[in-house]
Amino acid sequence: MKGLLRRSALLAIAVIGLLVTAAPSSAHPSIDVVASNWKFTPATITLYVGETRELRLTSSGGVHGLESKELGLPLTVISPGKWVTVSVTPKKVGTYVLHCAILCGAGHKNMILTVKVVDPQ
Repeated sequence: MKGLLRRSALLAIAVIGLLVTAAPSSAHPSIDVVASNWKFTPATITLYVGETRELRLTSSGGVHGLESKELGLPLTVISPGKWVTVSVTPKKVGTYVLHCAILCGAGHKNMILTVKVVDPQ
């Protein structure tokens, strides 16, 4: 009886260990976006309607910014060497074109981050 109990306990511990290691570290990981003269990397990101995601923004050169009333993203200044995190919860499916919100030089007008918002599958 003690042997069966011990084997059952070991099996339970093994199953729990597998579940813990198989679980993702975060159900909704953040998305890193790097601004530089004169682009965002990645240039396109995908978000899901109703799902809050954190965007971690930094710049590898120059001061830039992002803002989108449609996505509920306040004016956010992106400075070199510093990370700023903003939360976004899209409410409507669509493709949103975000231009750099701070005049950053000759290529400013072409500095675009495309945000695709889709239904969760």
